[in-house]
Amino acid sequence: MNVNRAISRLLRIFVVAYLVLGARQLYVALVAGPTLAANEHNPRAQALAAYRGSILARDGTVLARSTARGREYPLGAAAAHVLGYASSRFGAAGLEAAFDSALSARPEASDPLAQAGALLRGRTLPPAIRGATLVTTLDPAIQSTLYAALSAYPRAAGVALDPRTGEVLALASVPSFDPNRLEADFARIVADPASPLLDRATDGLYPPGSTFKIVTAAAALDAGVVSLASTFEDPGTLAVGSFLVHDDEGEATGEQDLTGAFARSSNVDFAQIALRLGVQRWFDSVGRFGLGEPLGFTLPTARDRLPVRADVTPSVLAQLGFGQADLVVTPLRMALVAATIAAGGHEPRPVLVRSLRDPSGERMLGAPEPLATPISSEVAAEVARMMVAVVRQGTGTGAALGNVQVAGKTGTATIAAGRSHAWFVAFAPADAPRIAVAIVVENAGYGGFVAAPIARRVIATALAHEPG
Repeated sequence: MNVNRAISRLLRIFVVAYLVLGARQLYVALVAGPTLAANEHNPRAQALAAYRGSILARDGTVLARSTARGREYPLGAAAAHVLGYASSRFGAAGLEAAFDSALSARPEASDPLAQAGALLRGRTLPPAIRGATLVTTLDPAIQSTLYAALSAYPRAAGVALDPRTGEVLALASVPSFDPNRLEADFARIVADPASPLLDRATDGLYPPGSTFKIVTAAAALDAGVVSLASTFEDPGTLAVGSFLVHDDEGEATGEQDLTGAFARSSNVDFAQIALRLGVQRWFDSVGRFGLGEPLGFTLPTARDRLPVRADVTPSVLAQLGFGQADLVVTPLRMALVAATIAAGGHEPRPVLVRSLRDPSGERMLGAPEPLATPISSEVAAEVARMMVAVVRQGTGTGAALGNVQVAGKTGTATIAAGRSHAWFVAFAPADAPRIAVAIVVENAGYGGFVAAPIARRVIATALAHEPG
């Protein structure tokens, strides 16, 4: 009897021990497994890295792929900020970070169904199930053109998108880095005072300068405080309180209608327009454009900074009319402003990824709803006509193309120290827009001379073919 009791007690001990071991195994596989698999010291990570999913352009061009030698980026520095990097030592950034869980390979040996299937078929399991393939909206030709044009300057950024859909065709920032050499160059990249890891297109905040006259004009037309027939007198300066508004290079545009004031980029005239608009209507209008609100973009994006309403005196409001004072925005935001005019008053939501492909099939991510409709189609059409005048006969002739009508707006944004930032935003063709762009070049001076030609090159590349 005592022997039976001892055997029974021993059996219970074994049963409890097996249950504990089983629970531990389940915990490791289901709870701790993902963390252990992602640990950079896990020797299996190197084996799985070769099975990470690829990133493709809209036309199928490979933008990122994994090989036995590691992760490869065929466009190199030209697409480094948007694609980012995936490193066992330094983590991930860009699209590699945003879609890390989908791109990452999964150990097939940890999949019970895969194990059973392999056993029935009498085959050996591969090291991993390949990660999903990410299909982006990027156009390789436009991306390469944008980066090459920006690279003529030490610090610059640009965005190109399709105003009909919000799909981002190109997004680039200078200086950049070569993600193919990330492991070898990381210490130098991080120490570089020019901040090559900073994506100036989405995280750079700049005063928009006269490109913001697009918003001011749209708001004033929408509120009915001006019309295209309104006239203004610009003697070269305007005193508002203790602040003296003046035009660039001491110009005086004289008497102009609204289109002339816009095309010749009169700060004096747009200070008057902002004062007519008033503080409340100014904040209401920029709010309808979504300024200061998150974009919900795939990549991390800095939020625009607006002045504190209580601090907006008449002199501050006058400066806000031409994109100065306490107002800073990203190039992505200004691309969306241009796209809003191009899309007839509908502000598209920026899109960077079209679909995910995995063994179960292709998942289309779908076109999202517009961000907002800040202005009417009638007002958008009026602003578009003024933007055409900028390129045809105003400050933006450097963006003109012989075979297509371009609509644009220059900007020369004054900063506290150093030369002004050069801006240009545009869309084309003006009567049936297929591309909207925003370009900023830091400390480069006049937007019409510096940024407009960059936009022209990008637009010409885009219109040379219809992105797929």
